[in-house]
Amino acid sequence: MKNPFGKTTDFDKPYAIYQGGNGFEWRILKTYKAPDSEAKDQYARWFTSATSDMMQGGGYEMGDAYAKDIKEYGTLVFATNEWSEHYGAPHSYKSSELLDIRLGVAR
Repeated sequence: MKNPFGKTTDFDKPYAIYQGGNGFEWRILKTYKAPDSEAKDQYARWFTSATSDMMQGGGYEMGDAYAKDIKEYGTLVFATNEWSEHYGAPHSYKSSELLDIRLGVAR
């Protein structure tokens, strides 16, 4: 299978967005492996633009991150249709849950 996410996309047009505690947000701009190959590789990486509450001025930093860490610590909140076909649909939140995610509050 050809990698449908192998071409780097723009920051404002990510394939997906995952959010986690403490304001973490990962915008997925590229994957290095096709989803079926990635599932077999614990070291599969995604090229991301990421931020958190620790970034000054709400800036973003680009770089690679392990796919398994993003999926473990983040929640999918936005995805293209093609991303949803391979990784599942985004979670639908109530506004109070989004605030809890931003603040890092566990439910």
